[in-house]
Amino acid sequence: MTKVLKGGCLIDGNGSLPVENAVIVIEEERIKEVGCADSIEIPEGAEVVDMTGKTIMPGMIDCHVHIGSGGEASSELQNLKELIPYKALKATTHAKKALDAGVTALRDMGEVGYIDVAVKKAITAGLYAGPRLMVSGHGLSITGGHGDAHFIPEVQVTSKVGVVDGADAARKAAREQIKHGADVLKLCATGGVMSEGTEPGAQQLTYEEMKAAIDEFKKLGKASAAHAQGTQGIKEAIRAGISSIEHGFFLDEEAIQMMLDRDVYLVPTLTAVHGIVTHGVEAGIPEYAVNKARKAQEAHIDSFKRAKAAGVKIAMGTDAGTPFNYHGENAQELALMVKAGMSEMEAIVATTKTAAELLQMEKDIGTIEKGKYADVIAVEGSPLDDITLLENVEFVMKGGEMV
Repeated sequence: MTKVLKGGCLIDGNGSLPVENAVIVIEEERIKEVGCADSIEIPEGAEVVDMTGKTIMPGMIDCHVHIGSGGEASSELQNLKELIPYKALKATTHAKKALDAGVTALRDMGEVGYIDVAVKKAITAGLYAGPRLMVSGHGLSITGGHGDAHFIPEVQVTSKVGVVDGADAARKAAREQIKHGADVLKLCATGGVMSEGTEPGAQQLTYEEMKAAIDEFKKLGKASAAHAQGTQGIKEAIRAGISSIEHGFFLDEEAIQMMLDRDVYLVPTLTAVHGIVTHGVEAGIPEYAVNKARKAQEAHIDSFKRAKAAGVKIAMGTDAGTPFNYHGENAQELALMVKAGMSEMEAIVATTKTAAELLQMEKDIGTIEKGKYADVIAVEGSPLDDITLLENVEFVMKGGEMV
């Protein structure tokens, strides 16, 4: 069946000027033609959808989520009580919420029990509706680091998958992730906000450990991402060959230059820290996490601004699943990026074209162009005037099918 989206203003994701009175011709799941109405003939018998008054753009892409978590104030104890199959079922609802909100592709950055792999397979098989997923399986961390459980020795944690010490252990763990279906490698290069007993500024995995794991993914042409907040850990991850820095709280000029020289992306996840600081201890978030977030927030925004000014490639990511950072509310990140100095168009490109490039999916998604999947969203009014309009997406299409 041929579908046609007719009328409306098109933002194609490339950062170019919008096209008024646009027409998009969709054949099966891909875009057949796109352009001004006066240059495209509408095929006879096509299903025509009137988009007059709307702004049309590519589906949004969130490059950093945790679909197994639902935005709880504190989930460490809950994780010990929830069965993994139950967590996987919850994850399918989280993925659907994101799709309904106009996020047509997600990159998951670490789950227990390979539930992200399972959810991806279920969506691909048509068992559930959800975004296109790129998954990482278990993230790799050191003993006692961000990603390891911080319980007393008497508490038995059933799985230590991803907890590694030494290059050989890191290499083996990376191979395990590939074996079980990981598309991308997740490394914890530094401590983090939500892990008790770690510091965001402190390096964790060593250069040798990171390089060993990254090299295994590089052999297969797969990308890697580092949870990296402290300066030294960021630099060591870059030296080891990482594809993207997640969070990037404490970037100095050398780190920024290294990212430029080696074409490393930044996925800032401003929403995560914002949510923790905004809601605070009163909402049930652990005091240690709130204190770390407050200390880091100013430096985080400053690092974002300096990276942007220098020309570092920035891809949108929310860290959805962290406290009060809900799936389906992903577009709040765009408003924070604009508040921190991006133009509305730059923020849109960060969640479309640039995000697709980071996910190595730019041949299929990220822009509205002939031959690409028809992943399309639309809103009333113009997000170039008010970026928060993307928090209320009215029309969602994935692969030519209206959601």
